[in-house]
Amino acid sequence: MPMLDMPLAELREYQGRSPKPADFDAYWEDALAQMRAVDPQVELIPAEFTSPVADCFDLYFTGIGGARVHAKFLRPKKISGQCPAVMQFHGYSMNCGDWQSKLCYPASGFCVAALDCRGQGGLSEDSIPVKGNTKEGMIIRGLDDPDPKKLYFRAVYMDTVQLTNIVMAMEYVDETRVGTSGGSQGGALALACAALEPRINRAAPIYPFLSDYRRVWEMDMAERAYRELRWYFRVFDPNHEREDEVFMRLGYIDIQNLMPRMKPRVKMFCGLMDDICPPSTQFAAYNKIPGEKEVVIYPDYGHEGLPMAEDRTYQYMMEMLG
Repeated sequence: MPMLDMPLAELREYQGRSPKPADFDAYWEDALAQMRAVDPQVELIPAEFTSPVADCFDLYFTGIGGARVHAKFLRPKKISGQCPAVMQFHGYSMNCGDWQSKLCYPASGFCVAALDCRGQGGLSEDSIPVKGNTKEGMIIRGLDDPDPKKLYFRAVYMDTVQLTNIVMAMEYVDETRVGTSGGSQGGALALACAALEPRINRAAPIYPFLSDYRRVWEMDMAERAYRELRWYFRVFDPNHEREDEVFMRLGYIDIQNLMPRMKPRVKMFCGLMDDICPPSTQFAAYNKIPGEKEVVIYPDYGHEGLPMAEDRTYQYMMEMLG
């Protein structure tokens, strides 16, 4: 079998290389309290896109830092009682995608909400001021601010939870039957959201990003999605005098450190030839999930479309209809 990373047997035991800050749990409890203190001021605006199976809306809410955050929201035309819901999250620098790509869920009796990550390719605002770099990449945004609460992904993780809470509070949504899904950055957000909102029923991440940053660096794979790590050191710490400090700060937004909080079921999809989000970084998160979990392995695939992964995700979510 071709091999880019560790053998599969070692991947299944790997626990990660990146550090976890001592106040990690307090950091995220504070973030959740900050989020709950915000009046979301939800707006549901009928979309120009129409469908015979779904009512479609542009959903806006106020997130931490006062940003107006956007999501696409679809609900079935006919709802009897309470229905399940799926939260969808997109890849790095992209947006929440086309309306038509979501129609299978409302056609099957689900609500679906797809977040635009703030400051990326969609309609959401990014309003939190930070000291230091704002040019090259979101992983390192806030890294040089004296306050670690200014890290960009702290706000994004909270946006995923806040949107989920908004959907769960809708009178026609069953809060006990809500799942999360997404690929790459979206896979990381599907896991982070499920770890930070314990009512979520299940998560289906595809090759999750934002995990085990030090392992990426040590594998010399800080390119493409992780290239900003290399750029940061070249520009801001060329002699690596602060390397340990940098990776400790990144530990706050490393999804593997959130996984011990995970209560929902998880079905993860991983390509063993992934040279963008190396398999070991994905397993660093997966191996820390304490509950029911499954990983679907694609030995010959990398960071690309994985055959049947979307179909399997759909079937996994359909189980909540029962």
